[in-house]
Amino acid sequence: MQSNKLRMAIRSTAAVAILGVAAQAQAVSFEAGGYEASVYGYARFNASYDIDEEVGISTRSGSYNLINTSGSDGATGHFGADAVQTRIGVKTTSPEGVNVTVEGDFRGGTLRLRHGYGEYKGVLMGQTWSNYTSFVGNTSTLDFDSLPGVAGLQGRTAQARYTTGPLSFSLEEPSSSILNSPAAEKDSMPAFTARLQDSQGGMSYSAAVLAHQVAYDDGSTDESTFGFATFGALKMALTDMVTIQGTLSYSNGANDYLYRSGDNFGAASAYATGGDLEAISGFGGSVGAGFNLGGGRSINIGYGLVTVDWDDAEDDLGAAAVAGESETNSAVMANYQWTPVKNVMMGVEYARLERENVDGSDGDANRILFAAQYNF
Repeated sequence: MQSNKLRMAIRSTAAVAILGVAAQAQAVSFEAGGYEASVYGYARFNASYDIDEEVGISTRSGSYNLINTSGSDGATGHFGADAVQTRIGVKTTSPEGVNVTVEGDFRGGTLRLRHGYGEYKGVLMGQTWSNYTSFVGNTSTLDFDSLPGVAGLQGRTAQARYTTGPLSFSLEEPSSSILNSPAAEKDSMPAFTARLQDSQGGMSYSAAVLAHQVAYDDGSTDESTFGFATFGALKMALTDMVTIQGTLSYSNGANDYLYRSGDNFGAASAYATGGDLEAISGFGGSVGAGFNLGGGRSINIGYGLVTVDWDDAEDDLGAAAVAGESETNSAVMANYQWTPVKNVMMGVEYARLERENVDGSDGDANRILFAAQYNF
């Protein structure tokens, strides 16, 4: 019984990460010509109040690159609201068992593709969540961008993936950046990922590795270095009402895959010096707990942190070259979520975001977020 309840909690956590809330969307399904199809999505309202300076971006998520680290006080008390997290998706299954999913939302102000892929007998091709991602250890947050340090890319990318049981492997569109690059960066090969995700007894777990190449080429000089990343994630049901979860991540030359490092998402993966490329490492993690209060009510508390090691880059390039780079990003979030009726969720969340740069300058942002979501 506990194992079944935990599996339900894990599936709910995955839905939370995808939908941004505790209520899972219910699809409108129909059949025609042997095809099974469903339309799903939600309308979402987000509103934020920034107690300190304004750090809210689209979906009213808090952005680390907007935190004031100058030491001077800026304008305080900022309200903002939008509905761009609203999304719609279509899933179909052919008589032969081919699954196709197309989904979009309006983050950025226009319709954008989130998912567009086909899948048959474990072979998936298209754009969807990176295989170097897991929602197992995520704490449910109302902030769409969630906590720093959660497992993997937490984003969608073009890929070819094969899944067999709890194991999955993929070749994906790589992502990286180079500090002090003398030429255009290039990608000569895809990123390779491997992931194990399963549950047993009273827990669910996930672990993954990623390897890719970081390179630049100016026509006469072609330099590259190897980058890799790894994470582990775990969720445990302590009782029918209480779950705890957490993640740990490490990267070396793959900081785009270290979630919410850098200015807001990925820090530089490497730096160029004397015609060579040197990898930059970082690590992060998150921990949280969920409390099911019954009656569609829950409380969730989480903390996340990422830090990047700029010491070698500072020694080789000089302090000025990395002074304004974000060294440590952290956040604590606590929320109350309520589902008054099926397919409706409302919630309120307090968050405190903190940033510290390489030169020692730092800042923080305290904010309140409200969300309302109507699923179909």
